[in-house]
Amino acid sequence: MRNTVNYEVKGQLAKLLATEDLIIENRKVSTASFDVKRRVLTLPMWERASGTVYDLLVGHEVGHALYTPEDNWKKEYPDTPKSFVNILEDVRIEKLMKRKYPGLTKTFYSGYSQLSDQDFFEVEGEDIGDMILPDRINLQYKIGSFIDVPF
Repeated sequence: MRNTVNYEVKGQLAKLLATEDLIIENRKVSTASFDVKRRVLTLPMWERASGTVYDLLVGHEVGHALYTPEDNWKKEYPDTPKSFVNILEDVRIEKLMKRKYPGLTKTFYSGYSQLSDQDFFEVEGEDIGDMILPDRINLQYKIGSFIDVPF
């Protein structure tokens, strides 16, 4: 599947969902990201990804725009590993986005299904039970509908 994604349209979608004039950057990066302080949403320019996967990325990153506070959580929870906070924040914002925009539920499901089929999370041939807890939590909430994640 060759990428035929219209980046301008996906950027406009992000601005509409976020209800603000975010800065949208399309770059050759490994994954999408959102800079909470600068209000910059970066979308990857992947060779092979569907519009649904890009909608998932937009929905996820807009979740950070709407719900991730700019405050430094390290001050309040200095002993909490960053990996746990980041993963739990991802779970939290995706649940909030699905509540705010119920149509995203199907988009997230379909997008994560496609990413799972492409082994985006690089779990094929891996013993998931041997992975550290944050990685298993991440897999459970992203592709747990498509693979068995033991706890």
